[in-house]
Amino acid sequence: MSQPNIFDKKPAVLDLEPGKYFWCSCGNSQGQPFCDGSHKGTDFTPVVFKLEEAKKVAFCNCKMSKNKPLCDGSHSKL
Repeated sequence: MSQPNIFDKKPAVLDLEPGKYFWCSCGNSQGQPFCDGSHKGTDFTPVVFKLEEAKKVAFCNCKMSKNKPLCDGSHSKL
């Protein structure tokens, strides 16, 4: 599998409502941290993330997290 593009070296911290979200795993989406279909033609697919209640979430923007789609601090090692 190809390596994703590093979009940013800090997480996207967002207050989200309950629902289903599609996290960009390739790093090419113009709507980071969410997928806009820019992965088409690559090995990447979006990661589905579901919330049952409103919550503050830190999404990984470096695309290297071991806990995708959430930030695990991997950006500090880049």
